[in-house]
Amino acid sequence: MSLNACNHIQDLVEYAVRVKLSNPLDRTFLINRLMNTLKLSEFTPDRAPIADRPLEEILGALCDYAIENGVIPDNGITGRDLFDTELMGILTPLPSAVIAEFNRLYALSPKQATDYYYALSCNSDYIRTYRVKKDLKWTYEGKYGTLDITVNLSKPEKDPKAIAAAKLQKQSGYPKCALCRENEGFAGSLNQAARASHRIIPLTMAGQEWFLQYSPYVYYNEHCIALSANHTPMKIDRSSFVKLLDFVTVFPHYFLGSNADLPIVGGSILTHDHMQGGRYCFAMERAEIERPLAFRGFEGIRAGIVKWPLSVIRLTGADKAELVELADRITNAWRGYSDPSVNVFAVTDGEPHNTVTPIARRRGDDYELDLVLRNNLTTPEHPLGVFHPHADKHNIKKENIGLIEVMGLAVLPARLKSEMELLASYLVAGKPIAENESLAKHEAWVNSFAPNYRITAENVNEILNLEIGRTFEAVLEDAGVYKCTPEGRAAFLRFAGSI
Repeated sequence: MSLNACNHIQDLVEYAVRVKLSNPLDRTFLINRLMNTLKLSEFTPDRAPIADRPLEEILGALCDYAIENGVIPDNGITGRDLFDTELMGILTPLPSAVIAEFNRLYALSPKQATDYYYALSCNSDYIRTYRVKKDLKWTYEGKYGTLDITVNLSKPEKDPKAIAAAKLQKQSGYPKCALCRENEGFAGSLNQAARASHRIIPLTMAGQEWFLQYSPYVYYNEHCIALSANHTPMKIDRSSFVKLLDFVTVFPHYFLGSNADLPIVGGSILTHDHMQGGRYCFAMERAEIERPLAFRGFEGIRAGIVKWPLSVIRLTGADKAELVELADRITNAWRGYSDPSVNVFAVTDGEPHNTVTPIARRRGDDYELDLVLRNNLTTPEHPLGVFHPHADKHNIKKENIGLIEVMGLAVLPARLKSEMELLASYLVAGKPIAENESLAKHEAWVNSFAPNYRITAENVNEILNLEIGRTFEAVLEDAGVYKCTPEGRAAFLRFAGSI
């Protein structure tokens, strides 16, 4: 078996050299490091390296060897991820080398620098591209343009063995969260993701120390994260707009946005200040201005209400300072604004409800800021949020509508894959959906559209994809503070007039 392990080690080093993750001069050194990790005392391969062997296959074989020979315990996919990330960490250049190469390429062009860094993040297996490819993706042509629909299958669910083992493990407060800079090179545990092959790039935003990294789950092209050097809570304020515009100045081919800083309308991590960006054009970016706005004293800025289900004020101009000033004024005005006629309350029982989801991008030489007005009010009728997916859509989407969904990309739960496959078989066979426990939650939803179709084995999947897209569009309408109705737009203009 050790012979096989040596063959796999040889193939892994060959892969690293081929994708320029490692230098060919380091071959012997890397083989010895990998041998030590696998507890091998001799290197005796019995064949030549296999060119173009898939990384997933090589790492799988090495994990199999490690489990079979007692190098690591069998803790399912979590344990395998910890081990193969340790192997890839050996092959990935040190942070200082990555930063030096990034800076060298940035001097040539920002795009060359991010191309290098993104390729490194994929080749080091920090982004497990073979898992990302498993995500289901399609588009929906709706009232507001082409929406992106994804079912996220790339984020592995905890293995029962790992869950049981994790309970026995001492809890650590290091790193404080999944976004902390201390994750760079961190070995991980059964409770914390392995990040041995993770590298981050230092940035300065609004005069503060931040870092650039990519999301390991890449929901869209070159999905990146800008994160604060300090573990401080999310906060949208004037400096947030400075940071956003600083970022798109440094990386004009990327956008950057921030989740809101309140529960329900914010992202899944509110404890660490961060922003998300990348190289992708979302439906919201393509949406046009439906009603121009003018703000006295800001004649150099083009402004307007965007034709979008959420409530968006778009600001475009060349002067960054002027954009920051107006964005700050609008945000402060919104934080204190109430209009009971449309369920907008700035504060109830001492709890603030109004905030914004801001997004920055370049339009040629100009800068553009989208301010999405958010409100996290809850009521007995809508206990999870008035401007949150309503209960009739929870079978498809119950989670928060964060930055990515706001822009028109649905990130739907993995359960939908198996549920829709089963639902399709029931619909084609004409079987009662309520009979199946996992499908019962979809009954009312199916009854709302099934009579409109003649469902067959040939068209059932297309119909389900279409109706999921239509439901996501309605979810975005739920999240809009000012509805796309004459009454909603009149209320929106009342707020704009109050600024």
